[in-house]
Amino acid sequence: MKPIIKIALFVVLFIAVGGILGALYFYNLKPQDLKNVKPHFTVTAVEFQKAFEGNEKAASEKYINKIIEVSGEIASLKAGEKNTLNVSLKTGSDFSAVICTFPSVKDSSRLAEGKFVTIRGVCSGFLMDVLLNNCAVIENPNFHK
Repeated sequence: MKPIIKIALFVVLFIAVGGILGALYFYNLKPQDLKNVKPHFTVTAVEFQKAFEGNEKAASEKYINKIIEVSGEIASLKAGEKNTLNVSLKTGSDFSAVICTFPSVKDSSRLAEGKFVTIRGVCSGFLMDVLLNNCAVIENPNFHK
């Protein structure tokens, strides 16, 4: 076998093994626990929704892919796919809410309709509702209605 063919096969094999290892790493990557991470922004659900409603482009540039800590009253709780939980926070608008998606909830006793909570998550955008993913409930004794 010619040396150039051996080198080409080695390079292809090296790239293939690297691709497989990279794919396995990302496949097994767990979502970041946001309970102990400092948020980029702290807002109320009303302020957060109004920012997107008032100027979606500016709000998208400011908030998307950032860690947001949002406080508000729970409007509804819904089970999602693969043991996820979707929590809607009231915003004062009949047409829009802040939807917080929890990857899994072992103890949902702290979450109930009408209860005021502080939730931290990663903003993923605005589609009639403001969307937060990978959420965690934050203990905040200073937050009051």
